[in-house]
Amino acid sequence: MIDDAEALLEDEVLDPLGPVDGDDDPGALLRPEQKLDLSPVLSIKPRPYQREALARWLEADGRGVVVLPTGAGKTVVAMMAIEATAARTLVVVPTIELLEQWRSAIIEKLGIPLECVGIVGGGQRDVRPVTVTTYQSAMSPSRRYPDIGLLIFDEVHHLPAAGYRSIPRKVNGQYVLGLSATTERQDGRERDLDRLVGPEVYHKLPAELSRDKHIAEFVEKRLYVDLAPEERARYEEMLAGYRWYLASRRGVTAPGPAAFQELIRRSASDPAARQALRAHHQARLISLNASAKIELVGELLTRHSADKVIVFSEFNAIVDAISRRYFLPAITYRTAARERRLILERFRAGRYTKLVTGRVLNEGVDVPDANVAIVVSGSAATREYIQRLGRVLRPKPDQAILYELITRHTGESRTAARRRPRASRQAS
Repeated sequence: MIDDAEALLEDEVLDPLGPVDGDDDPGALLRPEQKLDLSPVLSIKPRPYQREALARWLEADGRGVVVLPTGAGKTVVAMMAIEATAARTLVVVPTIELLEQWRSAIIEKLGIPLECVGIVGGGQRDVRPVTVTTYQSAMSPSRRYPDIGLLIFDEVHHLPAAGYRSIPRKVNGQYVLGLSATTERQDGRERDLDRLVGPEVYHKLPAELSRDKHIAEFVEKRLYVDLAPEERARYEEMLAGYRWYLASRRGVTAPGPAAFQELIRRSASDPAARQALRAHHQARLISLNASAKIELVGELLTRHSADKVIVFSEFNAIVDAISRRYFLPAITYRTAARERRLILERFRAGRYTKLVTGRVLNEGVDVPDANVAIVVSGSAATREYIQRLGRVLRPKPDQAILYELITRHTGESRTAARRRPRASRQAS
């Protein structure tokens, strides 16, 4: 998502950055048709780590990926790159909601006139010296972007997907910048980013920036619940069916990622494998949606009655259940755009202090800051974990808290461990 620069940075007008750390003028390498006919000037003061990120990118010949936590100002690094290169720029974003957010930020923070910033996507086809487009629009065979000097990929972890990886070939730009809170993908294709965009040139973990007071101090707390007796019985029944299939088939190893992948492969032609796969899915649903979690959410809401709280769930049915039980505004993929904007505006203004949501707010939406996040359930994806943590990390005087609710003696403990960033897992 696009970060809230005002919440992160001092409101101070600066002279143009110009060359960084003694480097030659990056704009000198551009062809005449790749240059802007104006000089962007960043109107906010970058933090030291943002300057360092830009310097590392320029040292890598203006190709590579910058990894910063959600809420740490990745967008500011992009603005700095536009200012430093003064290049005609294409910004590629994952959602339609981000088109206007990026456009407004470019106009406001770089002083680029409205008529020089175009949008391609969401029904608009307006190519200008600086253009913001979606991955979906950029991958269209009919789309061509000549004379681009700087190509920026927001949430660059999307790029290795089969449909998107052709986008860099359409833009013969001198410079390429990728931005993400984490490049890790469950399919392992983040390795392709080195070829598509360039190497990872800069990486800061939330704990590092928090230690230096650049983002909020935070604490992560794991709270455990037990399955109710009837839930436990059903869970064990489903798990037994899954394990029986693994034990009774040759070529299938003990329970684990390899066995699960083999089960998926076999389910295409084996009815017993499909039944075992359904049993595994049902067991997972029981563990993630334990009724005790909803009770614990109520206790946490009471404990944090004076705080701004966002409750996350992997499943919309649980979002709805929590919303009804505790009279909270809810946002899911079914929430109409107008209602979603109204809820977020009221949350930002403080009229609402609690909000429950599904995966729809993980990425690509400018979510107002909170100081408490409650993760009722989540996937094993590191990216999802970092995005949810980022919802409480913008600078604030008080400590932020992320609660993870985990069901004891189920596979959810392993899922929660896998979604922690690799560096964090190695350090712990």
